[in-house]
Amino acid sequence: MSETMIKVNDVTMRFHMNTDRIMSLKEFVVRKLAGKITYTDFTALDHISFEVKKGETLGVIGRNGAGKSTMLKVISGILKPTEGSVVTRGSVVPMLELGSGFDMDLTGRENIFLNGAILGYSEEFLKAKYDDIVAFSELGQFIEVPIRNYSSGMLARLAFSIASMVEPEILIVDEILSVGDASFQEKSRVRMMELMGGGTTVLFVSHTMDQIREMCGRALWLEQGRVKMTGLADEVCDAYQQELLTGEK
Repeated sequence: MSETMIKVNDVTMRFHMNTDRIMSLKEFVVRKLAGKITYTDFTALDHISFEVKKGETLGVIGRNGAGKSTMLKVISGILKPTEGSVVTRGSVVPMLELGSGFDMDLTGRENIFLNGAILGYSEEFLKAKYDDIVAFSELGQFIEVPIRNYSSGMLARLAFSIASMVEPEILIVDEILSVGDASFQEKSRVRMMELMGGGTTVLFVSHTMDQIREMCGRALWLEQGRVKMTGLADEVCDAYQQELLTGEK
């Protein structure tokens, strides 16, 4: 039986949201001291449970606001769930937001070592992978330019190159294949397929059903913070697209 790499057990994530329109720090302090600030709870995830086996690629789909990105942040360890638990095995590389983990004042080269260190890799390992990362990114001489001067496509290429070249045991991807030009999207897709073939476990969020169908064996459909359906990717995508067409919930 395949080893379980990600186990999400009855996870709930609530946010304590301020409902007042406060325009300054002074107003906040005054109202806070007077006990006049009101809050409301928002449940982004509601008792979510699932597992992902070693080498499996699980696609995550759902409308905007369904809880997909929140779930990825919980699994990545960025957010601590209000209830429940998440267990992961092996190195986890989250690709959630372009430029996260980057210092905009440093060059591309310097950010390779910074971002790699954040992901837990040694300087020696990153030096060995450096040429491959730069070649894949196609940044050329721009690797010595501060990344504050990069376009969003250049940032995407650097972020994906670092994450995919360090060969993580678990790769968590949020729409990253939809960024950059068409040729790099295809190059990224091929690299993702290579990682999957090499045993990397992938959790992949996308609004593009063709990507989910091609790259994922199973899919998880989130609706208003709850699991609406899980199963074979084609079956879940069919049901989701049918709902979108009919407007049913």
